[in-house]
Amino acid sequence: VQLQASGGGLVQAGGSLRLSCVASGNTDSIITIGWRRQAPGKEREEVASFSSDGSTIYAASVRGRFTISRDNAKNTVYLQMNSLRSEDTAVYYCTARSRDRRHWGLGTLVTVSS
Repeated sequence: VQLQASGGGLVQAGGSLRLSCVASGNTDSIITIGWRRQAPGKEREEVASFSSDGSTIYAASVRGRFTISRDNAKNTVYLQMNSLRSEDTAVYYCTARSRDRRHWGLGTLVTVSS
């Protein structure tokens, strides 16, 4: 499974961005898929994901501001980020889990200026 994330950039606080993640390869093996982020000097944390039953999971810090969605026909997962805050500044990674391992894409940088 290969994951290609895009959509990061520089945005002012209160603004919005939409990240995209295109999955390719053995996509039928994917069990869960979502987004994690890593801010400078901090550990990587989960942001939002689809669980194995298709339900969505959000970190408390983004619930109500971020929305994860998917287009199965395009093998694409999106992260709509609204009301962005300076603390959302991080490298965002698309990640998926299959039966035997976790897959990671290259990150996309989101910078929120205050």
